[in-house]
Amino acid sequence: MTEQRTSADGGMETSYGFREVREGEKQALVNDVFHKVAKRYDIMNDVMSAGLHRAWKDAMIASLNPRKDASYKVLDVAGGTGDIAFRIVEASDRLAHATVLDINGSMLAVGADRAAKKKLSANLDFVEANAEELPFDSGTFDAYTIAFGIRNVPRIDVALSEAYRVLKRGGRLLVLEFSEVEMPLLDKVYDAWSFNAIPQFGKMITGDAEPYQYLVESIRKFPNQEDFAAMIRKAGFSRVSYTNYTGGIAALHSGWKL
Repeated sequence: MTEQRTSADGGMETSYGFREVREGEKQALVNDVFHKVAKRYDIMNDVMSAGLHRAWKDAMIASLNPRKDASYKVLDVAGGTGDIAFRIVEASDRLAHATVLDINGSMLAVGADRAAKKKLSANLDFVEANAEELPFDSGTFDAYTIAFGIRNVPRIDVALSEAYRVLKRGGRLLVLEFSEVEMPLLDKVYDAWSFNAIPQFGKMITGDAEPYQYLVESIRKFPNQEDFAAMIRKAGFSRVSYTNYTGGIAALHSGWKL
């Protein structure tokens, strides 16, 4: 497996970082990564983004601008620790309802505990399920969000189709993900940070560098901004756009079900 990015035609389903794996094998490997890092997930995000993920997530919520309405329903996928869902509920003046879906029970346990401490449990559901097979009726949600999780889904095209299905007509998809750096010099600095520093910091924090090695490699395999936007359009979404953050280290993708 090379470092070359996958394209809009696929490839992430058999890519475990730079390793080629059999179709159907990736999910269990990814699950193991997140079981290992669940209790230190926020620290992991700080390491992966040099702390910038907090500002990017705040910008994501500002773009979503959730209605201050008790009927407003959001599905946050791969958001087990609740980081995005908590922000959405708070931005709605604690009126919106967020369903947090994650395939990893360890991550969900952390999120449910955090929700209770924040007294947000009444506004949240935590559901253990696969993004490729959502256990909800069609047309259920006003918004679907996923932050730094889509690249860990083996069949991204299937997950995007499921996102389209469960959204109401007029509903919005927002995907925040690490992407392709588009600023000269910054790309070299970020590569050096990712491949040299991040796994070592991970080893210091958790005693195991391997999960972090996978995570930085998965960033390099994920389709670039234009290719991922093409995948969103192929799933049926309209008015597809993206906004780069910090020179393209991360990008926020948007699409509407019209």
